[in-house]
Amino acid sequence: MTNTDLKALELLFQRPLEPVFTTRDQGKVVLELPDSFYTDRYRNDTVAVSNRFSQDVDLKIPVQELANKPNLDFAKKLGRKNQFSLFNDRHREIASQLITLFMGAPNLKQFVSLAAYTKDRLNPVLFQYAYAVAIAHRPDTREVPITNISQVFPSNFVEPSVFRDARQEAATIGDSGERVHVDIPRNYTASDREFEQRLAYFREDIGVNSHHWHWHLVYPTTGPTEVVRKDRRGELFYYMHHQILARYNVERFCNNLKRVQPLSNLRVEVPEGYFPKILSSVNNRTYPARVSDQLLKDVDREDAAIEIAEVERWRDRVLAAIDQGFVEDPSGTRTPLDDVRGIDILGNMIEASPVLSINSQFYGNLHNQGHTIISFAHDPDARHLEEFGVMGDVTTAMRDPIFYRWHGFIDTIFNKFKVRLDPYNAAQLGFDGVSVDYVEAKIGTGNARPNTLITYWQKSSADLAAGLDFGPSADGNIFASFTHLQNAPFTYTFNVTNRGARRTGTCRIFICPKVDERNQPLRLEDQRLLAIEMDKFTVELLPGENTVRRQSTESSVAIPFERSFRPIGAAYQPKAADELARFRFCGCGWPQHLLLPKGNAQGMLFDLFVMISDYSQDSVVQPNTPNDSCSTAYSFCGLKDKLYPDRRTMGFPFDRRLPNANLTEMVGAFQNMAKTDLKIVFNDRVVDKP
Repeated sequence: MTNTDLKALELLFQRPLEPVFTTRDQGKVVLELPDSFYTDRYRNDTVAVSNRFSQDVDLKIPVQELANKPNLDFAKKLGRKNQFSLFNDRHREIASQLITLFMGAPNLKQFVSLAAYTKDRLNPVLFQYAYAVAIAHRPDTREVPITNISQVFPSNFVEPSVFRDARQEAATIGDSGERVHVDIPRNYTASDREFEQRLAYFREDIGVNSHHWHWHLVYPTTGPTEVVRKDRRGELFYYMHHQILARYNVERFCNNLKRVQPLSNLRVEVPEGYFPKILSSVNNRTYPARVSDQLLKDVDREDAAIEIAEVERWRDRVLAAIDQGFVEDPSGTRTPLDDVRGIDILGNMIEASPVLSINSQFYGNLHNQGHTIISFAHDPDARHLEEFGVMGDVTTAMRDPIFYRWHGFIDTIFNKFKVRLDPYNAAQLGFDGVSVDYVEAKIGTGNARPNTLITYWQKSSADLAAGLDFGPSADGNIFASFTHLQNAPFTYTFNVTNRGARRTGTCRIFICPKVDERNQPLRLEDQRLLAIEMDKFTVELLPGENTVRRQSTESSVAIPFERSFRPIGAAYQPKAADELARFRFCGCGWPQHLLLPKGNAQGMLFDLFVMISDYSQDSVVQPNTPNDSCSTAYSFCGLKDKLYPDRRTMGFPFDRRLPNANLTEMVGAFQNMAKTDLKIVFNDRVVDKP
């Protein structure tokens, strides 16, 4: 790959609504296009527009002519100003064809040309999604960084008045001036009269919603087989969303709210309203609101039609399959839902992938069509010509309280299957000769109390320049400041005794809430469902006593703040080869700033649970593919082009029923486990990010 190839591919993430011939990278670079690449609007003015945007640039990148122009008629059903939804069957099929087209480009230069040619002829969000999927999966684009979606389409994440202020700042203060950071307001979607607003800091967090988009980018449901068919993809769908739900429920306890009530009945009024107050990038309209006590209805629109009764039939068939212990393919062949593959089969059925579902015609598309029905609650038959609400878009769905109710219902289906499995036994849970004797978590300051962790508000900033189309921001960055939850970094310390020869173990760290919102003790089964995975890593155990230390910033669940909100452009990329590789690939993962729940002012109590399992039962023989520099968030995102690096089922040991009455009894029964009380104290102050 040449430097200009790399630069051209990076540039196509910037200014997604502007024609491809305009300047990018803060006005310093332009792509030189063949005349045939210009759309009809500019075909008679190619010289004029080319000359206009080629002046005063540092770099001109010539784009190669295409050997054959693609037929894009398949994408015409999705207009350039229509919303694009991965939950919509028609949109997913269009995206599948586009991904296949991009993946089929014979070499890198032709891929650049294909992307440049198609960009201005397609729906912008469709293009960015399919383009990013191709970048993530083509073997020749491993070195291309995928720009965070919040910087490509910032209007999906930021209150609209911020953009007016940002454009004003850019227009009045030149590159040599000192532009001030534009503030993104807090709590702008509802007042404190709405109890659900207590969780807005979680639901509307930019990093949380970016993670959701990036996960679905890495694990698409449609496209070429090599893009869709990934190791344990269905199980990852279950586990990633299960962990989001566990974290959300614990956050509710922190804010004196009860657990989410699963949305198991689509025929009753939905009490939760939501008024998102954000703009769609493609049509500059606000995402429609859903009023309180909205009744869901059958959707009957030109591009989306689904009856509630159909979703109910799919639900009943999936539940019946769990009760029977098997699923049937179209020929009637039965596949058992066992303890190894059962959860993966169910995940691929519930978030139905035509490539992976064992029988999509019969078991349907429960998860996605539920999103569709909810997202059109305000205008199910298009009589008001409204687009879908935030539940129809993976970049915005997690903002809505009903997302957690719908996924609460989906999670009850998965848990129904898990409860049917036998509880884990001593052979599965134990690790003979290994004992965890002491566990501690402590923040970095010298006089800090062990097992008391701190959360607080932090004010940080992100650069909006790359996503501000048709604005005067070419001459520099435009930063927006926002306030988010943060935790003080801490260190785990464990003392482990190995009464045998040198061996390897897998250290598994969870925190489990001890009480609910009413300060009532939780049963072990409740703790199991609310257990939050904090980290997982291998550890070498020498004979005798071992001290294991691990930084919270090394978590296998999360990615650092800088990877969620990294600036655009070569000037901000690390120079060291290993750091550059991590910078480019590590976009999928839970945001580090939300690794810990909020806690409360008095100090919310958790069980800090540590288990060391036998690595010989955990290890996976990996295929001989190039190593991916990003392995830090594999718990939620897996490893690129490799098998999931843990043979145990995801969430082990809390994914299934446990054989003991309570967590204290279980830890007492197995020496390779330990727990201690952990207190999370919330400090209600705002600290500027260094």
